[in-house]
Amino acid sequence: MDLTSESKVLIQGNAASQALIHAVLNMKAYGTNIVACITPGQGGTHLQEVPIFDLVEQAQIKVGSIDTSVIWVNPYQALDAALEAIEAGVKQLVILTEGMPPLDMVGLIRKAEISETLLLGPSCAGIIVPNQLLLGLHPGEFYSPGSIGLISRGSRLSYEIASQLTQAKLGQSLSVSIGSDLIIGSSFIQWLQILDEDDQTEAIVLVGEVSGSGEEEAASYIAETIDKPVIAYIAGLYAPPTKLLGHSCTLATSKLLAQTICPPTIESKIEAFKKAKIPLADRPSQIPGLIKKALKK
Repeated sequence: MDLTSESKVLIQGNAASQALIHAVLNMKAYGTNIVACITPGQGGTHLQEVPIFDLVEQAQIKVGSIDTSVIWVNPYQALDAALEAIEAGVKQLVILTEGMPPLDMVGLIRKAEISETLLLGPSCAGIIVPNQLLLGLHPGEFYSPGSIGLISRGSRLSYEIASQLTQAKLGQSLSVSIGSDLIIGSSFIQWLQILDEDDQTEAIVLVGEVSGSGEEEAASYIAETIDKPVIAYIAGLYAPPTKLLGHSCTLATSKLLAQTICPPTIESKIEAFKKAKIPLADRPSQIPGLIKKALKK
């Protein structure tokens, strides 16, 4: 993974969408090097001074090699947009789209594995490298540069924890929202490996949720592989056990499936982290203190 302020970023989405226009403005204001936008039928025009092309290949010819594509299109167009970017040689995809069909994701994950493409999302807030790069929807005012890596399933909880860290003078090296759908492109384990190998990261915060899966595997991986201090927090500790819970954009079918096929419980997730001897916060406000203790600051 190579994310710097010089990275060339492509936007795939409807240039007439007010939500996309706002997102592009925020990313550009944060310093993201957006070199092109792909909106079929609007090639030759501009979005906030960014040239629009009909095809990713056309953008590649005009601006050169593109490092990352941020995809925010209709759920049923997301697969085609992602495959087009992969075929053009883009190696990092951030899919913000909510509600992408699960079977589309199955095929896309296989294609990403074959082409060695890093796939983030769908239904995620993207990535932020404080004061350098914003790929997605993270509000930059909550973040500050530093050495704490933050991995979260959801988005808004990431913002709250980043704010808590910033207030405690614990800046962040990178914050990533991996998405809360049942089927997502990259896992906790992949991002734990990325942050463990990152020279700018001294400690990692992992934020899981009561629904979904992946936290238990992450706990085992941390105990066996990760050398840096890790602090965990599981959202939904006091949620009613009879409720179907998850990220607001999680597909209804995904939630039902997760509840019927041997679903992990909040207790099993907490037990996994305790067994791995990973410090576990009861609430977000405890995280800065646990990090300082782990780093002996």
